Amino acid sequence: MPGPAKNFTPQRATPSRPARRFTLKQANSTLPLVKRIVGDIVRTHATAAELQGKLEEAAGSKQLALQSQLEEQLDKLQDLVDELSEVGCELKDSQSGLVDFLGRHSGRDVCLCWKHGEDEIGHWHEIQSGFAGRQPVAMLREDA
Repeated sequence: MPGPAKNFTPQRATPSRPARRFTLKQANSTLPLVKRIVGDIVRTHATAAELQGKLEEAAGSKQLALQSQLEEQLDKLQDLVDELSEVGCELKDSQSGLVDFLGRHSGRDVCLCWKHGEDEIGHWHEIQSGFAGRQPVAMLREDA
């Protein structure tokens, strides 16, 4: 079973996959919808993590009820991840709400990186470097 709520990762939610390539302008234009979906993902993840923690401490009929509630939340989480995938971006972390959009920099694919709570996409990173390699979008060269 997954660990305590803080480290909880839903096992059934399959990751989304980027379905299209975005310019920075196009990616930012999707943010009103992405923000709504990701806000729901973060809240649903937190609820599922809380239920998982309670489930690990419960016994008997209470355990069955909690398991049912957890299943509902995991189903909801998967539906939300699928909805985000339909937009064309990829959920990287359901706890923090980290999302990547496939973009271009100097003629190669990169990730335009957005995190729940940010007003707009302000960073990008090489596909292999991940969040730790984020650079400001001022350094992005989409025209090459």
